[in-house]
Amino acid sequence: MGVRPALSFSDEDKVRTSQPHDDALMVTFRIRGYDMKRVLVDQGSGAEIMYTDLYKGLRLRPEDLTSYDSPLVGFDGKTVIPKGQIKLLIQAGSEVVEVDFIVMDAYSPYC
Repeated sequence: MGVRPALSFSDEDKVRTSQPHDDALMVTFRIRGYDMKRVLVDQGSGAEIMYTDLYKGLRLRPEDLTSYDSPLVGFDGKTVIPKGQIKLLIQAGSEVVEVDFIVMDAYSPYC
Protein backbone atom coordinates (compact mmCIF):
# COMPACT_ATOMS: atom_id res chain seq x y z
CA MET A 1 0.00 0.00 0.00
CA GLY A 2 1.53 3.31 -1.10
CA VAL A 3 1.60 6.52 0.87
CA ARG A 4 -0.94 9.12 -0.31
CA PRO A 5 0.41 12.66 -0.35
CA ALA A 6 -1.56 15.03 1.86
CA LEU A 7 -2.24 18.71 1.54
CA SER A 8 -1.39 20.39 4.83
CA PHE A 9 -0.98 23.88 6.24
CA SER A 10 1.93 25.42 8.14
CA ASP A 11 2.18 28.30 10.62
CA GLU A 12 3.07 30.56 7.69
CA ASP A 13 -0.37 29.84 6.23
CA LYS A 14 -2.00 31.28 9.38
CA VAL A 15 -0.54 34.75 8.86
CA ARG A 16 -3.28 37.42 8.95
CA THR A 17 -5.84 35.07 10.52
CA SER A 18 -7.34 35.21 14.01
CA GLN A 19 -6.49 32.11 16.04
CA PRO A 20 -8.05 30.03 17.46
CA HIS A 21 -11.14 30.02 15.26
CA ASP A 22 -14.01 27.74 14.33
CA ASP A 23 -14.79 29.18 10.90
CA ALA A 24 -14.98 26.96 7.85
CA LEU A 25 -11.71 26.71 5.93
CA MET A 26 -12.13 27.72 2.29
CA VAL A 27 -9.30 27.35 -0.22
CA THR A 28 -8.75 27.58 -3.99
CA PHE A 29 -7.79 24.46 -5.97
CA ARG A 30 -6.89 24.15 -9.63
CA ILE A 31 -8.75 21.27 -11.26
CA ARG A 32 -8.48 20.50 -15.00
CA GLY A 33 -7.22 24.03 -15.72
CA TYR A 34 -9.98 25.78 -13.75
CA ASP A 35 -9.56 27.65 -10.44
CA MET A 36 -12.17 26.29 -8.02
CA LYS A 37 -12.63 29.08 -5.49
CA ARG A 38 -14.25 28.67 -2.10
CA VAL A 39 -13.58 24.93 -1.76
CA LEU A 40 -14.85 23.87 1.65
CA VAL A 41 -12.32 21.81 3.62
CA ASP A 42 -13.99 19.44 6.07
CA GLN A 43 -11.34 17.43 7.84
CA GLY A 44 -14.04 15.38 9.56
CA SER A 45 -15.36 14.01 6.29
CA GLY A 46 -14.40 10.53 5.19
CA ALA A 47 -15.16 11.18 1.51
CA GLU A 48 -14.25 13.72 -1.15
CA ILE A 49 -17.57 14.77 -2.66
CA MET A 50 -18.12 16.46 -6.02
CA TYR A 51 -21.62 17.55 -6.98
CA THR A 52 -22.90 17.04 -10.52
CA ASP A 53 -23.04 20.78 -11.28
CA LEU A 54 -19.26 21.03 -10.83
CA TYR A 55 -18.72 17.72 -12.65
CA LYS A 56 -20.59 19.05 -15.68
CA GLY A 57 -18.91 22.47 -15.37
CA LEU A 58 -15.51 20.78 -15.66
CA ARG A 59 -16.77 19.24 -18.92
CA LEU A 60 -16.35 15.74 -17.60
CA ARG A 61 -18.42 13.07 -19.32
CA PRO A 62 -20.58 10.34 -17.77
CA GLU A 63 -18.24 7.74 -19.29
CA ASP A 64 -15.33 9.23 -17.29
CA LEU A 65 -16.92 7.84 -14.11
CA THR A 66 -16.05 4.50 -12.57
CA SER A 67 -18.64 2.65 -10.52
CA TYR A 68 -19.18 3.40 -6.84
CA ASP A 69 -21.94 1.34 -5.27
CA SER A 70 -21.95 2.35 -1.60
CA PRO A 71 -24.84 4.64 -0.62
CA LEU A 72 -24.05 7.88 1.23
CA VAL A 73 -26.12 10.07 3.54
CA GLY A 74 -26.56 13.63 2.23
CA PHE A 75 -26.64 16.86 4.24
CA ASP A 76 -30.43 16.59 4.38
CA GLY A 77 -30.23 13.13 6.01
CA LYS A 78 -31.45 11.27 2.92
CA THR A 79 -29.62 8.28 1.50
CA VAL A 80 -28.11 9.00 -1.91
CA ILE A 81 -26.72 6.56 -4.45
CA PRO A 82 -23.62 8.21 -5.99
CA LYS A 83 -23.38 8.61 -9.76
CA GLY A 84 -19.88 7.14 -9.62
CA GLN A 85 -16.28 7.98 -8.80
CA ILE A 86 -13.52 9.84 -10.64
CA LYS A 87 -9.81 10.32 -10.00
CA LEU A 88 -8.50 13.85 -10.71
CA LEU A 89 -5.27 15.77 -10.17
CA ILE A 90 -5.74 18.73 -7.82
CA GLN A 91 -3.26 21.60 -7.48
CA ALA A 92 -3.06 23.71 -4.33
CA GLY A 93 -0.23 26.20 -4.58
CA SER A 94 2.77 24.23 -5.84
CA GLU A 95 1.48 20.86 -4.57
CA VAL A 96 -0.33 18.44 -6.89
CA VAL A 97 -2.16 15.40 -5.53
CA GLU A 98 -4.46 12.80 -7.03
CA VAL A 99 -7.90 12.74 -5.41
CA ASP A 100 -10.73 10.21 -5.72
CA PHE A 101 -14.02 12.12 -5.83
CA ILE A 102 -17.41 10.54 -5.28
CA VAL A 103 -19.85 12.25 -7.64
CA MET A 104 -23.30 12.90 -6.16
CA ASP A 105 -26.50 14.34 -7.55
CA ALA A 106 -27.75 15.79 -4.25
CA TYR A 107 -28.46 19.08 -2.53
CA SER A 108 -25.54 20.89 -0.95
CA PRO A 109 -26.04 23.86 1.37
CA TYR A 110 -22.61 25.14 0.25
CA CYS A 111 -23.31 25.47 -3.49
